[in-house]
Amino acid sequence: MSDEIAIISMKEVKVGRYIIIDGVPCKVVDIETSSPGKHGSAKMRVTAMGMFEGQKKTLLKPSSGTIEAPVVTKKKAQVVSVGEASVQLMDSQTYEVYDLPLTEESKGKLKPGIEVEVIEAMGRKAFSRTLTNE
Repeated sequence: MSDEIAIISMKEVKVGRYIIIDGVPCKVVDIETSSPGKHGSAKMRVTAMGMFEGQKKTLLKPSSGTIEAPVVTKKKAQVVSVGEASVQLMDSQTYEVYDLPLTEESKGKLKPGIEVEVIEAMGRKAFSRTLTNE
């Protein structure tokens, strides 16, 4: 699992970057930076959304600190079938077939045969976006 996590500086954190908050991989949506006080250092308040469950997380750390970031890979897959609550996908490179839960925003978009992008981090996968429209 250590090869799936990288340590980065808080100064490298930008909107759209992935970080780990409370053991959950999240995508950064907002950053607020406070100026340093008379005896303190600058602080960063980072707001992020969970990659897999979509929960909102907030982190407050000094800007000179470090944070864990998940190693995120993006893969192409083809939709094999769409069920009531899940979608069956086939990896375009390894031909591995697996199921992912169907999200609200993807329910009308997915049909068998179209190509999609799947993001993978910390041993879990999630639907990202469609690549072809039919």
